[in-house]
Amino acid sequence: MKGITTNEGRQTLERFKMEAANEVGVNLKQGYNGDLTSREAGSVGGQMVKKMIDSYKMGNHQ
Repeated sequence: MKGITTNEGRQTLERFKMEAANEVGVNLKQGYNGDLTSREAGSVGGQMVKKMIDSYKMGNHQ
């Protein structure tokens, strides 16, 4: 999370990531998740991108 400069921004992104992981059935834990498979990690990232695109399409962008 190099580009996130505020603690609030980091917390928001972390909540977003946990929500996306929950939606695709990946068990993320706080901190290091190096035991995830590439498929699991990719599905979390993909879900995050899908949610961002959907949000943009719905007009929730700033």
